[in-house]
Amino acid sequence: MSETAMSGMRPGPSGIFFLVVGPSGAGKDTLIDGARAALSAGGRHVFATRVITRPADAGGEQHTASSDQQFAQDEQAGRFLITWSAHGLRYGLPSTLANELQGGRHVIANGSRGVIGELAGKVPRLVVLHISADRGALADRIRDRGREAGEQVAQRLGREVSLAVPEGVQLFDIHNDGTIDEGVEKLLTSIDSAQRSLRVVPYPIDTWRERVAYLPQDSVVGAADYLGPGRISIEGVSRSITASVHVTQAGPALAADEIGLSVHAFESLALTPGTRVSIKRTPAPESRQALREKIKGNPLSEAQYALLLEDILQGRYPDSEVAAFLVAATRSLSDAEVVALARVRASFMPRIDWNEPIVVDKHSMGGIPGSRITLIVIPIVAAHGLMIPKTSSRAITSAAGTADAMEAVARVDLTAAEVRETVQRTRGCIAWNGRLNHSALDDVMNHITRPLGIDSNRWSVASILSKKLSAGSTHVIVDLPWGPQAKLKTLAEASELARLFETVGQALGLVVQAHATDGTAPIGRGIGPALEVQDVRQVLSNAPDAPADLRTKALAFAGHILAWDPALGHYEAGRARAEELLRTGAALQKFEQIVDAQGRRAEPVQPAALAHFVRAKGHGRVRGIDIARISEVARRAGAPADKAAGIHLAAGVGEEVEKGQVLYTIHASAASDLEAAAHLAEQASGISHGID
Repeated sequence: MSETAMSGMRPGPSGIFFLVVGPSGAGKDTLIDGARAALSAGGRHVFATRVITRPADAGGEQHTASSDQQFAQDEQAGRFLITWSAHGLRYGLPSTLANELQGGRHVIANGSRGVIGELAGKVPRLVVLHISADRGALADRIRDRGREAGEQVAQRLGREVSLAVPEGVQLFDIHNDGTIDEGVEKLLTSIDSAQRSLRVVPYPIDTWRERVAYLPQDSVVGAADYLGPGRISIEGVSRSITASVHVTQAGPALAADEIGLSVHAFESLALTPGTRVSIKRTPAPESRQALREKIKGNPLSEAQYALLLEDILQGRYPDSEVAAFLVAATRSLSDAEVVALARVRASFMPRIDWNEPIVVDKHSMGGIPGSRITLIVIPIVAAHGLMIPKTSSRAITSAAGTADAMEAVARVDLTAAEVRETVQRTRGCIAWNGRLNHSALDDVMNHITRPLGIDSNRWSVASILSKKLSAGSTHVIVDLPWGPQAKLKTLAEASELARLFETVGQALGLVVQAHATDGTAPIGRGIGPALEVQDVRQVLSNAPDAPADLRTKALAFAGHILAWDPALGHYEAGRARAEELLRTGAALQKFEQIVDAQGRRAEPVQPAALAHFVRAKGHGRVRGIDIARISEVARRAGAPADKAAGIHLAAGVGEEVEKGQVLYTIHASAASDLEAAAHLAEQASGISHGID
């Protein structure tokens, strides 16, 4: 931000110096005369008269004649803003033009390409208007004006002057090869564009995912003209964004030719502070009719979704209209529309080609504490030889995601190149998807859906399978846990979603298997990154006390995946092969190879030493475990941000417990977190048994 803006003072806007340059014969004087006729009446523009050491009656442009001696005296006395020599003559622009600029008037002057750099240091803002034309037209125009002929014309045409424009100086190229009216229109358009351009500055306001632009009340573009529910397009030479507009009445102050951008808007535009941009109102998106049709509940085609989602991604709709579209989409999406959405979404992401006949991926709808089967399935499948480049998310509302758990032992924030290298070495990986197949469209959608609680399983199918498609997967297995507290409440709901996954997958050219699984209780004993990895290692090591439910579920999914290998061909053979790889230690060895390939942590995270024991208040059989409460207690202890925090379950559903027996242990790294989690568990432990 400028020093003036930071000081809180609002300066009056200075004028722009428009330097019109170009080779002899380009038509500079003619176009300037046309601009003078159009702009002089407004009183905002001053057309400079040059001082030239040429007789007043020499013809050509109107100028102030001067002798060589007088010119030298005036130059010595500082009566010129800038001077130069050309064609045996001396040229100068009077110093009084600086006063016009300070008064806020724009100056338009015919000048030399050779003085651009010097002039840039003498005026508040310089814009170069470069007029050019074909060589034949240049020669004809030089001859027509009658001041040169023959060899003189050739010398004019042969004069080479480089067009060096310093950083920060705007340049407009105007090819004057048509009629005079067309040339004047091009010149006027360039002048208007420059007058409406603004300097980008970062504005110290974080609007999260919303792009907001800030204009001062006295903006050179007329701030009030851009207020309203619509958006503006902010366009640089190489990048552009759309944003809503706010007008500032208090600090931090902006200069009249500045536009402040919120944190997200500035990062999205990715231009250096001070770069000149132009703004204009965004026209109504062509996709608006499609949006209206969807809000009415009517189906859309793939082409309509492509147009609409691109406009949403570019910020061409306000949040209120996007929200209306998303609400409508949660109520009515046909199977064909889910396929169309998946294809369109995939087109927004680069696609990876693994050059393999079978590339496996696994996805879970999640929501079940523990259930860290991915860290067991991937090494089993990779040990068999199938390629399984798994990318996973971090936890949003749970105590751990797959990436959080893996990060307790290895790096997960791999680049695309590092994922390829890892998979080439080990046939698998367990990486975070944030750096790989991250969806910018999801960022826009989540910004709106999460605060409003909008959720749609059918929309999720399109999102999930689009990412699998872009990740280069050919075969995908999906885990759909169902239960009263799971995302999917009933077996019927899970079965219908399984059908949709498989139907849409087939339409996209993917082989998809989706399985409804028990989501009524946690899987395994650990809840939290390090505690879940502890369970995984026990299963991979064939420890006698390894969680049986975690082992069984992992082997079931591994068996279904391995059955895709034509050499095995069916689930029973796949399950037997998975058990063999686990029993012989091949899966554990592969897991360690993947950890090494991704980057093993020097000190793997262990469960936190601070512990609190939650005990049964009576005796009886455990009737159920409230998975939402258990996850809440684990998060209160610090998980997943603190990978050492979480819960270790000591009692499972159906087990007999005695009064005072440990139901679970809370682990935390900070005493305050442990105390908060213990207090929450004291209010309600989340485990119901015979006598409370």
